[in-house]
Amino acid sequence: MNDQNDAILTLEECGEILKLSKSQIYSLTRSRGVARADVPFPVIRLHSKALRVKRSSLMQWIDAIAAQGRG
Repeated sequence: MNDQNDAILTLEECGEILKLSKSQIYSLTRSRGVARADVPFPVIRLHSKALRVKRSSLMQWIDAIAAQGRG
């Protein structure tokens, strides 16, 4: 993966980018919240303890939240 946008991020790395705590990031990944969200957090579930996010999907999510006037 040469392209930085294709990088796979841990939730901790997402927290650093978004300036959110680990618990805030984990709350974005909970299925109950994702189901209710207009723009669900783009988490990839490898298994219950391995959650990752593609950098390009995170950036698209940020843009979508900002377009809704939330950011």
